[in-house]
Amino acid sequence: MTLDTYTTIIAVASIATSGLTIGIGVLGPAIGEGRAVATALSSLAQQPDASATITRTLFVGLAMIESLSIYCFVVSMILIFANPFWNTATV
Repeated sequence: MTLDTYTTIIAVASIATSGLTIGIGVLGPAIGEGRAVATALSSLAQQPDASATITRTLFVGLAMIESLSIYCFVVSMILIFANPFWNTATV
């Protein structure tokens, strides 16, 4: 196979893997964030006096959940723009 063929295969695999990383990697955190907010709103409705504690805990939890999505985004960008397999195709 020629060099262009290897480069094309790596480009297609990188783009497909990047799409799967974002698609699947964001699905779990999105569901988790929705459930966390729903539970926090339910808790706030039941105990309005504890709103400061519930809100603070909610935001810390949401930040931790959101970090998973950010990691998936970073992996996706690495696969597209700084792919470590490009050197293999060009050798």
